[in-house]
This record gives sequence, structure tokens and C-alpha cells, in this order.
Amino acid sequence: MAKEQKTNAMRFLEKCKISYTVQTYECDEFIDGIHTAEKLGQPLEETFKTLVAHGKSGAYYCFQLPVAEELDLKKAAKSVGEKSVELIAVKDITKITGYVRGGCTPIGMKKQFMTVVHNTAENMELFYISGGKIGVQIRLSPKELVSAIRGKFEDIVLN
Repeated sequence: MAKEQKTNAMRFLEKCKISYTVQTYECDEFIDGIHTAEKLGQPLEETFKTLVAHGKSGAYYCFQLPVAEELDLKKAAKSVGEKSVELIAVKDITKITGYVRGGCTPIGMKKQFMTVVHNTAENMELFYISGGKIGVQIRLSPKELVSAIRGKFEDIVLN
């Protein structure tokens, strides 16, 4: 049996002594979070995607929200104290985060960015996020994650 290849996200969680489980799936290229969740039989409301944006100040931010929801840029900006934020271009994801599209996660990036997790996760025992590469999902406690990365919970989705 092949040894599981650890990602930077997994190494970070182990260093912080945060328990997690890994789910893998066959995938050679990017598929969106909804299809990933369906492929793995994960509830959509417990499967979160990571979006990276930059503010007027030039700072970068991570926003985690359920895969079927859309980021409200005004709420997102307010949550990080910016006048406005806009999503980074897909072509810049790897350069900025160290991860590829479809494998981006707020943990183990080149640099830790301020992270805001949608507040529905605050009351969940466990949720799913990208494991740091395409084909890998991590299931962990949202509260432990937010504590480890010094993030916060806020309402950041369109209503």
C-alpha cells in the first residue's frame, strides 16, 4: 500500500496537534467544490471552499464558505476592515498561496493570511476543507482551525 503523501496543510495541523481525517478522490484537474462534495458523499453545507482576495490596502485575505454559497464582497471587506476586496486572478493563486486552484486551503500557505470562516461553521463539530492539493479533503474542527490560524467567524455570504 502506498504511503500517504503529506501536504503542508497536514504538517501544519500535526504541528498544532489538531486531529483530522483525510478523504481522497481521483482527479487529474480542477473540479469545483460542489462536484468534489458530491463525489465524496459530503454534505454541501459542511464542505467549504477557500477564496483568496486582496484589499485596497494591498493585503491578502482568505475567506472560507460553503461550496454552494457565493462570497459577498462587501461583507468580506467589512470583516477584514477594508473598504473593498476583490478576488485574486486564478493565474495568481499559486504565486500568492503556494497552492493550485482546487487545492487551496488557508493552512500551510507560503504566508498566513487573515482568514474569515463563514459563521455557519462555528456551530459545526467537523467540516471539510481542501487538504492542500487536488484530490485531498481534510475533515477537522472549525473551531480548532480558526484558533490555530488566528482567524474568525463572520457572515460573509450573499443572502
